[in-house]
Amino acid sequence: MTQTPLYKRFSASLDVLLANEVAPDETFAVTHTATRGLTVALSGGVDSMVLLHLCHHYVQIHPHLALHAIYVDHGLSPNSLQWQTFCQAQCDALAVAFTPVSVKVLAQNRQSLEAQARTARYEALDKRADQGHALVLGQHGDDQVETFLLRLKRGSGLKGLGAMHAHSTLPSGRVCLRPLLSSERADIEAFAQTFGIAHIEDESNLSDRFDRNFLRNQVLPLLKSRFSGFIPSVMRTVELLQGQQALLDEITQADLAQCRSELSLSISRLAQFAPLRQQNLVRAWLAELGVQMPSQKQLDQILSQALNARADAQMTVSLSGGQVRRFRDQLHWVIEQPPRQAQCDVGLKKVALDDNTTLSVIEGQGVRHPTADEQVSVRFNCLNEKVKPPGRSGRNTLKHWLKDYDVPTWERSRVPLIYYNDELVQVVGFFVNEAYASSQGLSWKLEDARNTKNR
Repeated sequence: MTQTPLYKRFSASLDVLLANEVAPDETFAVTHTATRGLTVALSGGVDSMVLLHLCHHYVQIHPHLALHAIYVDHGLSPNSLQWQTFCQAQCDALAVAFTPVSVKVLAQNRQSLEAQARTARYEALDKRADQGHALVLGQHGDDQVETFLLRLKRGSGLKGLGAMHAHSTLPSGRVCLRPLLSSERADIEAFAQTFGIAHIEDESNLSDRFDRNFLRNQVLPLLKSRFSGFIPSVMRTVELLQGQQALLDEITQADLAQCRSELSLSISRLAQFAPLRQQNLVRAWLAELGVQMPSQKQLDQILSQALNARADAQMTVSLSGGQVRRFRDQLHWVIEQPPRQAQCDVGLKKVALDDNTTLSVIEGQGVRHPTADEQVSVRFNCLNEKVKPPGRSGRNTLKHWLKDYDVPTWERSRVPLIYYNDELVQVVGFFVNEAYASSQGLSWKLEDARNTKNR
């Protein structure tokens, strides 16, 4: 088996991936240095069964690597338990650790059953794979071509047409390896037949109501019969596209370094670039923040409002999970948050607010201690309240002072305001009322439990 062309390609690919000789980014590099084993995503189909046998031989040659197989039951087929039993028996015969996992695929709007099942499968595999294991997946060259055609049909750009990478990471940081991407389905099926590798047939693969099955069963056979070497040709195209995307990513990161300021994006610097580079910059900025990519229409709205509107215009472009907003020369990503409660008593104790933040009291410079008949409370959104910060001339509205302190418009209503009875004494994180200032008093601090950011 180890002398076959398929195993040699598989082994060479896995050697490179595990040795981290082609790491696409720092995350990949850091994660791979600690790889202690391989976890195979096992469905029982011919691809995953051949993958299991290839990995089994690989770890015999590399005994420092452990091997584990996970079967995910999506609950979509009446035969799923039978397939689980089959996978268990095959793993037992090879003395490979086996874990079955059941997941529920819930119907969601605007997401296909295929996409839902895939999401549930990856989450389950990531959760149950051993610590330090790379997740090994059985996608091959024909799968790559199918993915390319599906994304071509959707009108994807360069990144989407790059399809699947031989190495990638899940949101958790778990490494995913696809060492069969350079092999065709026909080679895998021939390998299984030569070595008598048993496998199951998923009846859903015969249904052309799924787009991928339609391509696999109807379209690709025609293309392969008409055009000799069609699959390898498209595979080469995908590799070229991935290389072009990697080059574009380098250029975009260099551009982004000129425009980014912590979590925001400089509009004046963005305006210095050509339109296509502006689009790449905004996409890269949002991607770093974990935002779902905007449509082309939404991207055009962001750039139009950012670059063409008045400097003091109130810009808002809604995306999934939040909004792109403008304050002065910066674009900000604002996550959707519920409004804070209007008022609550806090006294002199630590108080949890309703958005994962807490208010705590610190002794020292701040405001004087409250008297016995002064009730201490926290309020929000009292922007017309007049107050005078220390060292400033004259009283003015809180709205005026927050603008002066460069607080973005959408954050002003969320700034905690400490009151003694009906007198504003501290604007938490910014200043105290000069009339209540004391070097031997106390102050309130806002703590965010999500990122431990303090004010």
